[in-house]
Amino acid sequence: MSNRSRLYTNKLMNSLVKRPWNYLVAFWQRGWLHKLTVIFVVLIALLIGSMYGIARWYMASQASKPLIVGTSFIPAYAESFGLDAQQTMDAFINDLGIRHFRLVSYWDQLEPSKGQYDFSLLDWQFEKAEKADAKVTLSLGLRQPRWPECHMPAWAQNEPVSVWQPQLQDFIAQVVNRYKDSPALDSYQVENEYFLKGFGVCTNFDRQRLVDEYNLVKKLDPYHKAIIARSNNALGWPVGDPQPDEFGISIYKRVWDAGVTKRYLEYPFPAWFYGFVGGIEKIATGKDLMIHELQAEAWPPNGQGIQETSLDEQNKSFNAERFTDRVEFGKATGMREIYLWGSEYWYYRLVKLNDPSLWNVAKETFEEL
Repeated sequence: MSNRSRLYTNKLMNSLVKRPWNYLVAFWQRGWLHKLTVIFVVLIALLIGSMYGIARWYMASQASKPLIVGTSFIPAYAESFGLDAQQTMDAFINDLGIRHFRLVSYWDQLEPSKGQYDFSLLDWQFEKAEKADAKVTLSLGLRQPRWPECHMPAWAQNEPVSVWQPQLQDFIAQVVNRYKDSPALDSYQVENEYFLKGFGVCTNFDRQRLVDEYNLVKKLDPYHKAIIARSNNALGWPVGDPQPDEFGISIYKRVWDAGVTKRYLEYPFPAWFYGFVGGIEKIATGKDLMIHELQAEAWPPNGQGIQETSLDEQNKSFNAERFTDRVEFGKATGMREIYLWGSEYWYYRLVKLNDPSLWNVAKETFEEL
């Protein structure tokens, strides 16, 4: 390079560096409002940079762990689609090759009359899991996955909390004692998104009740993990009691906003944001974070049921392309244990709507593990 070219290049580089800086200095000198704007922008940049740094650290710390992908399975939801629940679970095990299940123990189903327990529904699910050498994370308590969230039996609904809470603890004890020795049992989930007040027919959010239930489970079975799960849109700092063995989080990406916009809403959080949530929880509590519920089904508009919604409308919130993206999104969070939400819906589309698109994505997902 000639001296003339070198001088020109240096002059150009100095200009490119100085010009933005000169603009920034001039902007700063215009008045106090401009100074506040600069300070605000710098603080936001530092905040986002710090969050991203924590996310990257957490992702790196988890990268060596094996990836586990499973699904929630709720027989009553399968039956709401006109499916045979046992055939549905068989299809998950035999066709998709699923070996990790998140199961529920609804109080109103398993204790339909006070003191009269019927565990046949959950028994066959555990039997299928055991036969397939699958693992189960078992949901416990009053609030469990699927609407109306709080599954209180009719006989307890008019009782005061001082009466039904001990009855609920008796029920939880029955469930834990029945399944704690199953070779399929991997962990418990104590309640579900307990402090989420904006969704579900639930009225009791007393922290002490959650603490008491958690302590009961750990007393009855200290050998299996107990997990506390939160919603992705519920704010809070995870340093209060109870401190579980592990935290769970639900992640929903595309929902129908019935409150303000009356249209589909795509949550804007990137995958690394959830890596940040996992990282900050790890720093604050020393506990890991898992995805207990990753949306993998349609969210119909205007409170409609899926069966009342056309396939074209269902595809607006969830289709095969979104399914593939959703799985990759879950992996990109850095969390190494992911339970997909909506597997009964995939089977419904396969069997009832003759649409194998979601089933094929699920099959590819589990074959790659």
